[in-house]
Amino acid sequence: MPPITLASPCHAPFWLLLASLLAAPLAHATNYNTSDIEPHGNWHSLTLSLGDERHFRALEQHSYSDSILSLNYTPGVCDLPWLEVRVELGEHQAESRVANLVPGDLRVDHETIHNGMAEFVTQRGDSGFYVNFYLDEQALLVEEMRAGETLRLRLDRGEEDYWFMNFDLDGADAAIERAAWLCEAAS
Repeated sequence: MPPITLASPCHAPFWLLLASLLAAPLAHATNYNTSDIEPHGNWHSLTLSLGDERHFRALEQHSYSDSILSLNYTPGVCDLPWLEVRVELGEHQAESRVANLVPGDLRVDHETIHNGMAEFVTQRGDSGFYVNFYLDEQALLVEEMRAGETLRLRLDRGEEDYWFMNFDLDGADAAIERAAWLCEAAS
């Protein structure tokens, strides 16, 4: 995977949020309809739909112009949300593949250090890549996100090649609460 460069934080206008939501679909390379978009500080909550399929998302795209952090809920398994970061690469990918599986650490403020694995995935026809996290105590991390100020993540790409990101949690509590509630109401 080529080196990743991250842009400095910026404020994206609302139309850019909508465009990036369509560019960052849940099922990678499938465009979902978005509705029920509600702002919560630097976060948003919304509904994604395609036919009868529904998903609910709490997301933050304030911290980076090319990256989105999201917590995603699916009816029927609302107690098992998944955490994902999407990073824009600027060119459509030729194939779907798992590009890498690396150790990853996440931490809210000075709370628990959550060690796990991060899977880097590309999808054919998608202009970004996805980082999916596998953590033993994800429910605890979500609770810490709801009460914290900053989520920090570190990915170890090998040979002391670390990648760091920080995401603002202003509004995370309300966005996560609403996405979870929408999921439960749809189940």
